[in-house]
Amino acid sequence: MAGAVERYLQLKQEIADLARVAGRAPDSVRLIAASKTHPPETLQPLIKAGLTDLGENTVQEALPKIEHLRADALTWHFIGHLQSNKAKNIPGQFAWLHSLDSLALATRLEKFAAERNAMLNALIEVNVANDPRKHGIAPDDLEPLVESLLRVELRHVALRGLMTIGPYPASTAEKRKHFGELRRLRDAVRQRLNLPTFDQLSMGMSDDYAEAIAEGATMVRVGTAIFGERNYSA
Repeated sequence: MAGAVERYLQLKQEIADLARVAGRAPDSVRLIAASKTHPPETLQPLIKAGLTDLGENTVQEALPKIEHLRADALTWHFIGHLQSNKAKNIPGQFAWLHSLDSLALATRLEKFAAERNAMLNALIEVNVANDPRKHGIAPDDLEPLVESLLRVELRHVALRGLMTIGPYPASTAEKRKHFGELRRLRDAVRQRLNLPTFDQLSMGMSDDYAEAIAEGATMVRVGTAIFGERNYSA
């Protein structure tokens, strides 16, 4: 997998350069390798090259990988849509959830996290474009949801920011508008509700990470730009 390692190292340098251009520290953007369909054997050369963050879309694929790679110092991110009946598999296995979208899901995650004495960092998924094909809450529902989550006093689920999936296909201007809106939503909630650690923006994938970083992304979720085109028959 020398090709993937080379692409990863080049991408890591490009992300650092993009952060600098945006007036930010070169290490202010976390690169999450979206590793769906890629087995541990594919991931290990990347880990040796410095990869520390892995993102998975499904519980059933992720759990065997997590077990197989448990000896490595990795941070696991659940980046797909999470069904409520799979919530028990997240705390203690994943450090981050990028797709929180309801009070009911948060309370289930809190229950399982408390049972395991685990902490889970959670990002609320916002459907900025109100695209019916995508998951996530509407922008107007964000502040009421955060207020509801604060009222239940989550002790093991930390609200850390927002996630969105960019529009596709879209122009550069459309991508930046979309990502800029997520940043404004985060900033407004953070200020109005006095949440200093509500500071993360998970936005940008292989086709739009540059625009996302320009608009303040702190995490990008990249698969194809590292691994090449996905093998959907895997």
